[in-house]
Amino acid sequence: MRQVCLSFCAGLVALFFGLAPMTALAEGEVRLSAPQSLVDSGLLKYVLPRFSLKTGVRLAIVGEGEAADLILAPDAEGPRVFTGPKATWRLRVANSDHAGAQRFADWLRSQVGQRTVTSFQVDGVAPYSLPSEGEVEVAAVSFDGDAVKGEDLSITHCGRCHAVNEATRINTIGSTPSFFALRAMKDWDTRFQSFYVLNPHPSFTQVAEVTPPFPTNRPSPIVPVEITLDDLEAILAYVQIVPPADLGAPVEHQ
Repeated sequence: MRQVCLSFCAGLVALFFGLAPMTALAEGEVRLSAPQSLVDSGLLKYVLPRFSLKTGVRLAIVGEGEAADLILAPDAEGPRVFTGPKATWRLRVANSDHAGAQRFADWLRSQVGQRTVTSFQVDGVAPYSLPSEGEVEVAAVSFDGDAVKGEDLSITHCGRCHAVNEATRINTIGSTPSFFALRAMKDWDTRFQSFYVLNPHPSFTQVAEVTPPFPTNRPSPIVPVEITLDDLEAILAYVQIVPPADLGAPVEHQ
């Protein structure tokens, strides 16, 4: 019985993190073929959940030579997507009819996907980098949600702490950055896409079908922020058009 429970729990963890068991592929799941060396590196365990949490598209890793929708390997016939260690990795869309496969390919080549790969670290060292200039074409980040809805959601959920537009500047907590300041940061899109795992948000934020419920012994200390992935996409579409604040020149240390 204990072994059955352990197997069941392992399956749940795998599904949540986008790493579904090879023997139980769900319908519509994207099958990604990758060498065992890449799987063992931990990169996919780091990258795939971040893609899945944003899009809801799940990926299952399959072994080399098995039927796959995507092939990630140094010798794959596709564009270069990242480098290291001692190899340049290419991604091939083997099943162009699978919308999820194409979506992952586009995401991995986007600014968000590329930053996700390069932010992966092992013992404080980033083993993967971008291919040299000219080897890869990086797609510009763009969000196609409802920006008008996104502004309303931002006022409702974020305006209690952040200045999200000109009208909310006087009602915010002074120690929290405004949307204008956040928009000026190079990684603003990554910050907003993962805001619910960045403190203090996890203690009071629920994203439907993504975040686990609050522990019964640690309920939200304030009225919870409850949104869906579609809501988050709308907020991103709104922040995309927010004018960045002029933060001045970086501080120089003598």
